[in-house]
Amino acid sequence: VYKRQVWTRDALRPMPKGHVMGVPGDPAALSGLLSPEGLARIAEERELTPTAVGDDVAVGAYVADRLGREVVDRLVEPLLGGVYAGDAYRISMRAAVPQLFEAAREGGSLLDGVLRIQERAAARQQTGPVFQGIAGGIGTLPGAVADAVRAGGAEIRTGTPVLGLTRGGRGWDVRTETGVIAADGVVMAAPAWSASTLLAAECPAASVELAAVEYASMALVTLAFRRSDVEGTEALAGRSGFLVPPVDGRAIKASTFSSNKWRWVAEAAPDLFVLRTSVGRYGEEDHLHREDSELVAVSLRALAEATGLAARPVDTVVTRWIGG
Repeated sequence: VYKRQVWTRDALRPMPKGHVMGVPGDPAALSGLLSPEGLARIAEERELTPTAVGDDVAVGAYVADRLGREVVDRLVEPLLGGVYAGDAYRISMRAAVPQLFEAAREGGSLLDGVLRIQERAAARQQTGPVFQGIAGGIGTLPGAVADAVRAGGAEIRTGTPVLGLTRGGRGWDVRTETGVIAADGVVMAAPAWSASTLLAAECPAASVELAAVEYASMALVTLAFRRSDVEGTEALAGRSGFLVPPVDGRAIKASTFSSNKWRWVAEAAPDLFVLRTSVGRYGEEDHLHREDSELVAVSLRALAEATGLAARPVDTVVTRWIGG
């Protein structure tokens, strides 16, 4: 089992155990990650009056109100940012951490609520790996789905933009560049802005809501090193990567040691050590306008500072996800 870390307060620190998306059941679990003042603030939580959450609440705002900002800035934010590239103080708790939202709705202490979540997970034996993947990478999934769809007798039309969507006699008329497709039903799996445009005439209320959905942009910097060149870098051994709290002002927000985290990566290239960094999050997208070579250089400097890695990569790839 490879360990996760947090690069915070100028050191790589072990990811604590016993938390739900950064929210602990026991303040002692965050010892070493937070300051003594931050730990003392968490310990006061059971003495606070319950905080109403209503229909929903931002994760960061609620947790900061109960446990203080430090636990949000040093742990909740990097965990949520690593998953959603968003801002913890704006992300919906009901959508992003539903089990925590239900615990908050039950009232009482948040710390006790987290302990209840952990007890339920243990009772259901839901204590397996936090991350699971697909051999060959998640990118193999669309092709497998396409093969299954075609095997079932369906047709997939690539390179066929949908230009309009209107209610027809039996269902829907889907207008494309090559004609109109009559459909009993339509499953729309598109970015919010595209869905908003297509639904403007028939579902104006949904269109307005979709138009308001904001997206974040980010980039992944993948670096491949000769395994022999990184063997002396102790901080890479036995670890799956690290998260970076935005409050520390670093350019990267996380690094994943892919050859450690995913067995198929190591098996596909046994002589290489592959890792990646991620750059950019909601409201912090200036780095994405930099040249690929600059993003590689930024990543290498951060890795050197965090882990002591001094090797030069044999190859690099920068992948940008704009509005992704």
